Amino acid sequence: MSYKSKIVSLEALLTLRKKWGDNKESVVFTNGCFDILHRGHVDYLNKAAKLGSKLIVAVNSDASVKSIKSASRPIQDEDSRAEIMAALSFVDAVIVFSHNTPETLIESVNPDILVKGSDYKLNEIVGHQFVMANGGQVITIDFLPGYSTSLIEKKIKGA
Repeated sequence: MSYKSKIVSLEALLTLRKKWGDNKESVVFTNGCFDILHRGHVDYLNKAAKLGSKLIVAVNSDASVKSIKSASRPIQDEDSRAEIMAALSFVDAVIVFSHNTPETLIESVNPDILVKGSDYKLNEIVGHQFVMANGGQVITIDFLPGYSTSLIEKKIKGA
């Protein structure tokens, strides 16, 4: 199976989700821009994957990155970012979403565990109420200090 086959449409993701649920797999969901993959991302995603048996990564589309970050972002296009995520062995499915938040996607997928970085408080995590109301967990993961796309971008620009 090619890693590229892990990049799926919503319809395909929902089919996978049903299959995984039928097999009593624990589904973890996280999302982000993942503009320049770095050590902090790998650590975060690996920790998220260990929380369950399947990891779904939702990647912000180019338009949504531009609207939530800045006009100069993303640095890499959505297809490249999705493909890089799919190449990680501990990622089971990747989907690109075009809204500024993944709320409707979370409600469609209904993950067992919703994960975000610990820079978010519970009430700031989009979809937390839905996941918890449906018996799921919301977990935050600490980031590795000193690793962020913004810091890499500044270093590249010589700032």
